[in-house]
Amino acid sequence: QVQLVESGGGLVQPGGSLKLSCVASGKINRFADMGWYRQAPGKQRELVAVIRGLRATSYDDSVNGRFTISRDSAKNTVYLQRNSLKPEDTAVYYCNGYPRTIVAGYWGQGTQVTVSA
Repeated sequence: QVQLVESGGGLVQPGGSLKLSCVASGKINRFADMGWYRQAPGKQRELVAVIRGLRATSYDDSVNGRFTISRDSAKNTVYLQRNSLKPEDTAVYYCNGYPRTIVAGYWGQGTQVTVSA
């Protein structure tokens, strides 16, 4: 059974940094394409970053240049380094497969990030 556990969120001031982690367990290809998603209050979940294989990455325009996605395949972990945070980055952040969820309809609990002075 696949499980995704996100961590590393918290309260941070504008301009600050946070690194999120997502540990995957169960029957999952450790090189599967993975994405970080976020859902702000009252909004739909959106994709912010993708990693394909070991290194190929892509980003939504809203985070390009500020966020960096990476992975440690040995630990089956995907990271999201987030710099120059803005209040509009406030959301619950999730990781999952891309372009489809690893398991249909399954999402982890996510990690809350709040950017506020």
